[in-house]
Amino acid sequence: MSDNADFFIIKAKENGVNVIGLTRGTDTRFHHSEKLDKGEVMIAQFTEHTSAVKVRGKAIIQTRHGTIDTEE
Repeated sequence: MSDNADFFIIKAKENGVNVIGLTRGTDTRFHHSEKLDKGEVMIAQFTEHTSAVKVRGKAIIQTRHGTIDTEE
């Protein structure tokens, strides 16, 4: 993993937002899950183990590529 890997930010707009990490490799699996309540912020990055993140619920996701609002 590079020291300058990009971070992304997830901010919950409601209670119970699920953030689920998915593994790399030939078999994609869930490997980590967090639950955020309204106003909570999670700062994360992709790693040698995490290739994707799934967000369930109303949240704002910020990356260097822009901002995504799950309500839109």
